[in-house]
Amino acid sequence: MQRWTADNMAPQGMSQEDIEAWHAQLQEMGGQYQGLMQDLLARIAPSEAADSIQDDMRKSFEAGAQSLMNNPTLLWQTQTRLLQDQWLLWQQSMRAFSGEQVAPVITPSKSDRRFKDEAWTSDPHYTAIMQQYLLFSQMVEELIERLDGMDSTQKRNLEFYARQLVSAMSPTNFVSTNPEVVRRTLETRGQNLVEGLARLREDLANSAEGINVCMTERDAFDIGENIAVTPGAVVYENELIQLIQYTPTTEKTFKTPLLIVPPWINKYYILDLRQDNSMVKWMADQGHTVFLISWRNPDSEQRDITWADYMQMGPISAIGAIEQACGEKSVNLVSYCVGGTLTASTVAYLTSTRQGRKVKSVTYMATLQDFRDPGDIGVFLNEGVVKGLEQSMKLKGYLDGRSMAYTFNLLRENDLFWSFYINNYLKGEMPAAFDLLHWNTDGTNLPATTHAWYLRHMYLENRLVQPGGIELDGVKIDLRKVSTPSYFVSTKEDHIAKWNSTYYGALLPKGPVTFVLGGSGHIAGIVNPPQKNKYGYWSNDALPESHEEWLEQATFNEGSWWPHWQAWMTQNGYADSQKMVPARKPGEGKLSVIEPAPGRYVKVTISQLSGELS
Repeated sequence: MQRWTADNMAPQGMSQEDIEAWHAQLQEMGGQYQGLMQDLLARIAPSEAADSIQDDMRKSFEAGAQSLMNNPTLLWQTQTRLLQDQWLLWQQSMRAFSGEQVAPVITPSKSDRRFKDEAWTSDPHYTAIMQQYLLFSQMVEELIERLDGMDSTQKRNLEFYARQLVSAMSPTNFVSTNPEVVRRTLETRGQNLVEGLARLREDLANSAEGINVCMTERDAFDIGENIAVTPGAVVYENELIQLIQYTPTTEKTFKTPLLIVPPWINKYYILDLRQDNSMVKWMADQGHTVFLISWRNPDSEQRDITWADYMQMGPISAIGAIEQACGEKSVNLVSYCVGGTLTASTVAYLTSTRQGRKVKSVTYMATLQDFRDPGDIGVFLNEGVVKGLEQSMKLKGYLDGRSMAYTFNLLRENDLFWSFYINNYLKGEMPAAFDLLHWNTDGTNLPATTHAWYLRHMYLENRLVQPGGIELDGVKIDLRKVSTPSYFVSTKEDHIAKWNSTYYGALLPKGPVTFVLGGSGHIAGIVNPPQKNKYGYWSNDALPESHEEWLEQATFNEGSWWPHWQAWMTQNGYADSQKMVPARKPGEGKLSVIEPAPGRYVKVTISQLSGELS
């Protein structure tokens, strides 16, 4: 390895010209660094929610320390093992530095992509650094796992916070201990660090709390041009939604229209990214008349909109508009994530108000109805944090969607934060153009009243599963009274809507229920077009009392779950192949075309709403 001098931070053996070039780069870095410090000082006061999270973090570590003090044997055993491992590592490292081939003391897991560079295994210096870090990481994980005297919530929170700190300490995250960054810095004479600091400041300016790292080339995608391009038209709109009717691709379509209710935490076009993975287009190709709700990106003017308003101005208004467009009094509903939670509320409300026949069938994709185990996101949703969020949202009128995106990214911090941190800020590279990551960073704000109600009633109190636990527009709802046929699909590796919670939503309705478990996670397991032949899914006609028992009895099937859903729709007559009608085009019914799809609402960014440059 080349060595660095202490006085000029340039490699030894350089010419005078090279040294002058290095000095110029260091001056530029100094200017960027000063600007970064000014940017950070302007954000030094945390919000009420951030204060609450920091307080919860402190309490979690205090609880862990107290548990450890009560078990001195565990502390002694852990320290002894670490010393033994350190001694072995030192011996192995000395042998490696002398040129001997030695077996590593510890290796990263196959799923850990941080240490893929050859230098981590070929250079004894980097190998020792990596193993030192992995031993420390292993010690922390095993120590917390063996702590006693903590309730499950405390231990989950401590595990999460400790994991965040350990991930942040990875040698890959620092200039001098990442071999790729060292090589890049030498090759570019530090230009990578200059550009990285500039990108860090740009991303910081485009963030609410924390840092929303840029995950893809910002200008690579244009909604309606190269993503969200399935032909259609907006045929109805109100303050909260635009209703898109898609152009049919078959000569005849099923008589009952299909309405998609996507989440409003992100934009709908995850279901319509490209033509080869668009669920919207695939459903149209199967013969459905497809309608879809495009939610408004709200600001402070929508602060008082309630969950009931989302229901009335969302699915219920859309069902009424579809009747005008097609003349049909009922629809098949397909919903996703929080859109599914709203849809479950809506179907229960329609049932309680004797309007249940408006929905012929309902599909829930990766949807929480029973919030018994929200997963790691529950770390951010205890009473103190929710109160902090409520105070923060009360001041602004909404939760900035970039804060939500930052939180979700921390649930998979190495893949969704630190990898981009290294690429963008240390290596100074532009992220590649990737439509899925463009969607992931194109978030939406969340109205204060709706979001506060959702967090408290669903995550904190789990009231949706309680008979009469939720009241909407004066009507107490009960999911157990719903007789509408339901299709639930969850995903095995979902970290947002964990399937061991979503499964219990399928046990609630009294009507016929089918539950399917897809492979992969929250996005890839749902948006899984058949032609890709990926991931597979599990099916089981029975619905036993526990999710473990369901999986033990389930059958694994190759390929996508989409054809299984289509067969469920047609074989049960929810989409009746014997009652096909001529394909309906947008604007042919009583609703006129307002504008071409994808419409205005989906194009509004958070930066535009806040008056910032996007």
